[in-house]
Amino acid sequence: MNNYTNDNTARRYIAQVNLLGTTQIHLRNPYIIGWWSAAFPGFGHLLLSKYIHAFVLFVWEIFINLQANINLAIIYTFQGDFAMVKDVVDTRWLLAYMPFYLFGIWDCYHTTIDMNKISTLAEREGHRFNSFSIGTIEINYLDKRSPVMAVIWSLFIPGLGQLYSHRVIAAFFIMSWTAIFLYFSHVLEAIPLLFLGDVQQATSVLCSKWLLFLPSQYGFSAFDAYVTTVENNKLFEREQRNFLKDNYQHPDFQLQKGSKVK
Repeated sequence: MNNYTNDNTARRYIAQVNLLGTTQIHLRNPYIIGWWSAAFPGFGHLLLSKYIHAFVLFVWEIFINLQANINLAIIYTFQGDFAMVKDVVDTRWLLAYMPFYLFGIWDCYHTTIDMNKISTLAEREGHRFNSFSIGTIEINYLDKRSPVMAVIWSLFIPGLGQLYSHRVIAAFFIMSWTAIFLYFSHVLEAIPLLFLGDVQQATSVLCSKWLLFLPSQYGFSAFDAYVTTVENNKLFEREQRNFLKDNYQHPDFQLQKGSKVK
């Protein structure tokens, strides 16, 4: 019970702190995870720290979306121009899009249910986890961070909130794709034109196919950074509580339930 290293001596661990980040299992709402996968395939798996699944689904979503012109069809749908929707959608790619899109939602939902069960079992087993990791390239440790600051940094550039909460893999992936989305959507060209009051020119330089990726990217980054920071803070408090109990609490101490302490 006093093992502080994740060396597979226990059946389940609630968390692991390593050089690339802090990974933990905690209770999640499967509907919320499934919703994020519906918003953008791969996001639900990123929330679950299942990075390989997330990367495959994310890249596949972008590739199929661009080939089928799904984002353009969404824009024309919002405008009520259904004739243009029929013209721009490539049904050859659209039919290939649906199976993997539905799989991402289904897999996220069921994986979350399974991981919630594992989280409950790991809580009951109560095996300890490490709180500090140091190597030649990085240092990672549990401490208290501000969830609000994580959201603020994410709203500046998606991925910075993940860096703040030390999710290096997720941060690198999100920031890389954010740079790609910003470049091909020409958003950074349109912003100065908007400030100059040239709305028509700002609109004309935008690329709608790439632009529609950005709202999901910003929203997910802020949500993920907030949740991760909150859960890491809980993990820090749990580790501190275990440390104080092991080193300072009297072995004969008993909590008297239902009676007043004098």
